Amino acid sequence: MANSPPPKKSLGQHWLYDEASLQAMCQAAAVQPNDTVLEIGSGLGTLTELLIKQSKQVVAVEFDENLAASLPNRVRADNLEVITQDILSFDLTKLPLGYKLVANIPYYLTSNLIRVISETANPPTDAAILVQKEVAQRVAAAPGDMSLLSVTAQFYWQVSLGREVKAELFTPPPKVDSQILILKKLPKPLFPDVDPKDFFRLVKAGFAQRRKTLLNSLSAGLWLDKEVVKTVCGSVDINPTRRAQTLSLEEWHNLYQSLQAVQVQIHRGRF
Repeated sequence: MANSPPPKKSLGQHWLYDEASLQAMCQAAAVQPNDTVLEIGSGLGTLTELLIKQSKQVVAVEFDENLAASLPNRVRADNLEVITQDILSFDLTKLPLGYKLVANIPYYLTSNLIRVISETANPPTDAAILVQKEVAQRVAAAPGDMSLLSVTAQFYWQVSLGREVKAELFTPPPKVDSQILILKKLPKPLFPDVDPKDFFRLVKAGFAQRRKTLLNSLSAGLWLDKEVVKTVCGSVDINPTRRAQTLSLEEWHNLYQSLQAVQVQIHRGRF
């Protein structure tokens, strides 16, 4: 793009001009003519130009003040609103229900962005986030390679992987390839009986010491006697010598239910 400002390394900026990749992001977010789209990291507006043609309204949130100020001149459209702000402090409840999200963000923002859109009272129905390929695959991981990030994402979203975007398609090229991470909001809670705060307290304890067994990590993280941890695991047929990354979401749910039951017994003085 002519007269493009140089990317700022401090902000992790890399410009993407490849139209096939940009179109793939729109498709991954299932953008429709009547949609409001939240675009995070609008940059030079290459993706913005596609979004304004395919949706009813685009709300572009850009952290870089210079880029945000120049965007309305680069992309002239009545259905574009530009906001200069850090997306992590942006109030998502200001957006209409059922909005879509498209993001081309610095890799270091991925975990926090997933947390923010998962915990908000007004999440998008669909999201397409261009991230480091390795991170995308970590979010979509299966038992054996699970992490706190993948459990968090899969607790709230149907997670899938979209188009791979080679490093050489960016200016300047990052050191690694990227991939579109596709998140579709689950129509109802995965586990309706779960208090998310208590559930993730358990999960965070499990992953706090990744190389340790559940017996050791849950005992240390939840301040529980190891015999109690053995009871919690044993009652749902989970070997306490397993490690957190091997558990499925269903097994975490089973552990949560078992822990709730055992804590009631502890409260009643039965342990």
